[in-house]
Amino acid sequence: MTEQSKKQPEEPTFLSKQISRRDMLKIAGAGGIGLALGASGAGSLLTMTNLFPEAAEEDKEDETVPFYGAHQAGIATPMQNHVYFAAMDVTAESRSELIQLFQDWTKAAALMTAGKPVGENSGNDFLPPKDTGEAAELSPSNLTITFGVGPTLFVKDGKDRFGLKRKKPGELKELPKFPLDALDEKWCGGDLCIQACADDAQVAFHAVRNLVRIARGKATIRWAQAGFQRSKQAASSKKDTPRNLFGFKDGTVNPDVHNAKEMNRYVWVQPGDGPNWLINGSYLVVRRIQMHIEVWDRSSLRDQEETFGRHKASGAPLGQKDEFDPLDLKKKRPDGQYYIPVDSHVRLAHHDGTEKILRRSYSYADGMDPKTGSLDAGLLFMCYQRKPSRQFIPIQSRLSQNDKLNEYITHRGSAIFACFPGVKKGGYIGESLFE
Repeated sequence: MTEQSKKQPEEPTFLSKQISRRDMLKIAGAGGIGLALGASGAGSLLTMTNLFPEAAEEDKEDETVPFYGAHQAGIATPMQNHVYFAAMDVTAESRSELIQLFQDWTKAAALMTAGKPVGENSGNDFLPPKDTGEAAELSPSNLTITFGVGPTLFVKDGKDRFGLKRKKPGELKELPKFPLDALDEKWCGGDLCIQACADDAQVAFHAVRNLVRIARGKATIRWAQAGFQRSKQAASSKKDTPRNLFGFKDGTVNPDVHNAKEMNRYVWVQPGDGPNWLINGSYLVVRRIQMHIEVWDRSSLRDQEETFGRHKASGAPLGQKDEFDPLDLKKKRPDGQYYIPVDSHVRLAHHDGTEKILRRSYSYADGMDPKTGSLDAGLLFMCYQRKPSRQFIPIQSRLSQNDKLNEYITHRGSAIFACFPGVKKGGYIGESLFE
């Protein structure tokens, strides 16, 4: 045996420290799979993680979003590929039960966002496993879990349910019924909400499934919705704005999540805004919007672009070239008409630019609408803000009356939640509310 051949067994160890698993998959895709698995072709691509165990752990760390912090993750976090959202009704009757639920949820959420199961099994085969298991061996996939409370947790049917009535924020009240709303009760409201976002749909579902399981006897699902956007890893590696199912970029004019001053102005609840327990939290508005895709698909490109007020390909405002070019609402075409029509979505949503919201929306596709025989697909619209009364509500009031997009959409679901501030290690989510 030569000196060179003696050194060969050490190579995988060296490579595992230098090359991440994702890089190895790219190499394999470029024809390197034979080098990693042998020329016989009998191996599986998945066995590469056995050759590079340290790289697999490295990848896990790269795909972890910290659970603890001043703010809850999943608000300013870069959008992941998938969401599983659940609104829940509380069935617990005592304040102590509700506190225990949040304590149990905190422990489980911290474990799952770190890529760990919700608990070790007892070793008794006659008991159900503590973790449902479908996320075993999967990476954390940048999982974030965000919790909120709805207005009915504080007061329902005139009853102060858990002695929290005096702590109910003035901003946390049911949204008004907007013109053209066609809300279905099965997609509205909720005492609590769980927003689980991850780059893997199974990881997001696993998170909600286990939290619902932990809540058994204390809370039940009221409604739930899965959503998706384009895959950052597989479909597009660019950090560009995702597109909705109408093919237009959605979320261009968001506050800069890296600008603390802007986030404090538009997203995070500040001292003096209301009860102190919500400082560093945010208000979440959720709207389930059905898109009438078949009608849209028969519309001309010009009509589509004038409906949104943006170019479909680039996302640029009409009359401009780049997606992030400033809106010029006064610019006119040679025929004297505004480049951005007066009833276009972008003009009405933007208004004077002072009512920014942090949009974090996902598309959904739920098969066929049995009432119409058309696709049941659309947008799970989610937005975070500091004051709904000064941000979402005036924006939606304008849109509901004059937006040309109303010809192609119907609002089916609606809910509002106050999302807690972040939690410190040793504490629990919602602790500030119960102090």
